[in-house]
Amino acid sequence: MASEDVAVSDLLGSALASIREDVDHHFDLLLPVPDDARARLFAAMRHAAIGGGKRLRPLLVTATAGMFGVDRDAAVRAGCAVEAIHAYSLIHDDLPCMDDDDLRHGRPTVHLEFDEATAVLAGDALHALAFDILVSPQVTSDPFIRSELVATLARASGMDGMAGGQMMDMMAEQAGENEGGFDLHTVTRLQQLKTGALLGASVEMGAIMGRVPPEGRAHLKSYARDIGLAFQIADDLLDHEGDAELAGKALRKDAVAGKATFVSLLGAERAREQAHMLVEQAIGHLASHGEEADVLRAIARYIVERDR
Repeated sequence: MASEDVAVSDLLGSALASIREDVDHHFDLLLPVPDDARARLFAAMRHAAIGGGKRLRPLLVTATAGMFGVDRDAAVRAGCAVEAIHAYSLIHDDLPCMDDDDLRHGRPTVHLEFDEATAVLAGDALHALAFDILVSPQVTSDPFIRSELVATLARASGMDGMAGGQMMDMMAEQAGENEGGFDLHTVTRLQQLKTGALLGASVEMGAIMGRVPPEGRAHLKSYARDIGLAFQIADDLLDHEGDAELAGKALRKDAVAGKATFVSLLGAERAREQAHMLVEQAIGHLASHGEEADVLRAIARYIVERDR
């Protein structure tokens, strides 16, 4: 490995370790278990939010915000809001009525560790917590910035973002059973909503905190769009050929369900080439930035090199 690659790997490893510690610390403070009948709900929320996951979304927030001189603690708090949305979505995705998964991050899913009703409530409460975090003056004292952060995360989470993509994903399984599956254009749109929207919001929220006007965010949104698709292609490749123990979750479920994916539509080798092309394209969008964007560049490369 070239010394430059080692330096990039060290930079990302340090950034990931730091954001994991910071996010866990903030959720620990945000979710103290009360001495009353809500204790089980708080415990379920903590099970979902603390001690697991790559924390890529909060890292994207802090890395982008850091490029524009934003206070790190404020950016971490905004990153926790995105991570709360992500955690809620995983709780609900894992439910028997959705993907019916037993493992998440190598641990029992919330509905198995607790029960289905508690899992639904824990997801609902994490969704609410996300916006409670964003309206705090500890994120920013500027009410206009707070409003834009809330609007950005809401759009990325709802019917025009993650939830809409999840609905398309559910329909993709039915299409696989009945009509031969979705085509590449539809699968790309599905993943831009289900996975890409929240990744894109993470980058844009960092820029919003840095007071970058909308017209100045186009290259960052393009970066986020490309890493979002690369991320999902990498996920499809992991599902196709990865190690379930390393992934910490069940694999091969898409193939069993007959669901169209980038791998089923393109083949593994072509999908891998497409992912690498998207990563290089994403890095190209950062050409106007110097070393302050090195973490974003490292994230893009990590997305296609990860094993979980």
